[in-house]
Amino acid sequence: MNSEILISQPIVSVEWLHKNLNAKNLVILDGTIAKTFDVNYSQIPNTRFFDTKQKFSDVSNPFPSAFPSAQQFQKEARNLGINSNSVIVVYDDKGIYSSPRVWWLFKAFGYNNVAVLNGGFPAWIKAEYPTEPMQNYSGKAGDFVAKLQPKFMQFFKDVVEASKNKTHCIIYARSSARFNCLEPEPRAGLRSGTIPNSKNIPFKTLLNNAGLLKSKEKLKTIFSELISEDDAVIFSCGSGITACVLALGAEISGYKNIAVYDGSWTEWGSLVKA
Repeated sequence: MNSEILISQPIVSVEWLHKNLNAKNLVILDGTIAKTFDVNYSQIPNTRFFDTKQKFSDVSNPFPSAFPSAQQFQKEARNLGINSNSVIVVYDDKGIYSSPRVWWLFKAFGYNNVAVLNGGFPAWIKAEYPTEPMQNYSGKAGDFVAKLQPKFMQFFKDVVEASKNKTHCIIYARSSARFNCLEPEPRAGLRSGTIPNSKNIPFKTLLNNAGLLKSKEKLKTIFSELISEDDAVIFSCGSGITACVLALGAEISGYKNIAVYDGSWTEWGSLVKA
């Protein structure tokens, strides 16, 4: 298929991607975190690496994966050859872990023609679809325009108010053991704890045994145990990555008033003393 395509949902299957691999306006992004360039790595054909930790983060911020400016995001997206008509599919090497962060960033900058690959690279490999050695993008710059949508990201002062006044339902994506302070935080020096008045849906709850996102019906059941469709919701996690998995599941489930706490527990646990 060499014609242009559109995406009408926030997640696509590996079968769909394989069928549309040659679409003119398709851009495939690898949103794997902590990846370095290595020709020994393989990738889905024509993939471009989305550097979440460096090029698409505010590295001047003391906390990891900090939300970039619109100017920075636009510049780096254009450097990857992303255009205003691009269809973007993003994956990661764990399945569904960091790729939803990339999806959410594009939405936060006003771009909706983007989807997460269900099951990510492991699902692509399992289907025995073609791969190629990892390569740097060296094509033409794109004309992507970033238009900040403030409602998608919440920051420290917003969450302080939301927690204090109970204006939003705050839901953590961390494991139940970390949420309940039964296991230490993996980040050195970071205390255990939770934001007051928060609840917990571990992000892995949204995935089945094959690492795929569960059906819409099952996702709706999971969320409905804690929130109603008209609730204002803020998702949090350790550093703003897996909170986006919950945001993905919530959007598929039909929730509209959802946001991600960018700094998440790394910021809160550092700034608010027990």
